[in-house]
Amino acid sequence: MAILQVRDIDDRLYDFLKRSAKLHNRSISQEVITIIQDYLSSMQSGSANATQEFIALTGGWKDEKSAEEIVADIRSARTGSTRFGGKNGIFD
Repeated sequence: MAILQVRDIDDRLYDFLKRSAKLHNRSISQEVITIIQDYLSSMQSGSANATQEFIALTGGWKDEKSAEEIVADIRSARTGSTRFGGKNGIFD
């Protein structure tokens, strides 16, 4: 079995590992091994395509209008907007 030695670990991180190990009734070495195994196994089981996973989580845009109708609606909302008040030169 291989041996892994880690030097210059931050005191706060070491204290965190020590508390976590105690909480799980493990040695610090066992806790580090468990954390590494959990992290690496979660990376392998992840989706191969993050974009598709994101779309699945957020849902898609569903509209009965065609793309041309949507673009026309956006353009008419922009040109007919009274957001900036009357015609004063800057945003006209």
